[in-house]
Amino acid sequence: MEKLEAALAKAREMRRSALGAPEVVREKAAPGSGQGAGIWTSLPEVQLSPMKALRNRITALAGNKDATPYDMLRSRTIRLMKEKGWTRLAVTSPGAACGKTTVALNLALSLSRQKDLKVMLVDLDLRRPSLHRAVGHTPARSMHEVLEGAAGFEDVAVRMGANLILAMNAAPSRHPAELLQSAATREALDSIERRWQPDIMLFDMSPMLASDDNVGFLGNVDCALLIAAAESTTLSNIDLCEKELAQLTNVLGVVLNKCRYPDDSVGYAYGSYA
Repeated sequence: MEKLEAALAKAREMRRSALGAPEVVREKAAPGSGQGAGIWTSLPEVQLSPMKALRNRITALAGNKDATPYDMLRSRTIRLMKEKGWTRLAVTSPGAACGKTTVALNLALSLSRQKDLKVMLVDLDLRRPSLHRAVGHTPARSMHEVLEGAAGFEDVAVRMGANLILAMNAAPSRHPAELLQSAATREALDSIERRWQPDIMLFDMSPMLASDDNVGFLGNVDCALLIAAAESTTLSNIDLCEKELAQLTNVLGVVLNKCRYPDDSVGYAYGSYA
């Protein structure tokens, strides 16, 4: 644990010294005449039961002291993204079982408690989608079908509260890497953003070391969070993935998940932020 924290502190200092490096800029779609918040209420609403939330470690739902780590992450994320004019954030990890989907959902819920923000969380872990299990709702169609043009966004999107949209998958995609790298995916996301006008779009991505899914996709986002498991993700894997992320998009930070503290009062550590 101490070695991980020291490595992240070193990475933070290296990033500060490299602030003069050019920012990775996403080519953004032309603004459209979207319908915005008016169509959000047309989506079916799902509710996360307190028991399922507890079982799946969804602590940001109620906004009590258990949500504090995610609220801290939320505040830093909003500040940095607003400063840069960013709207799209990918959440990934070096390997499986780091808790990236849990972090992504908790962050989305924490962001959605800011009533002036419209938030969208899209499951793009097309090999092993799990957001639907965390929420307890399986859509009739899948998000990958939306990207393929075989389904409409309204066929998969549901609303949780007034200002959070979830777009999930019912099953894996047969060709995730090719789909995520395609022009069709870029055009579909641009169309969704123009019509629904979210303030922040979060993307739950596949682990970086599991496939090449992220390589061709991350040019579609403004920045990324890397989620590492404190007692299982190796320093070399964190370093490798952070360097690769930096070549593909802007690294918003590294989040140490599954930390253990003597008083169990804090479950997450925020390692390095740009």
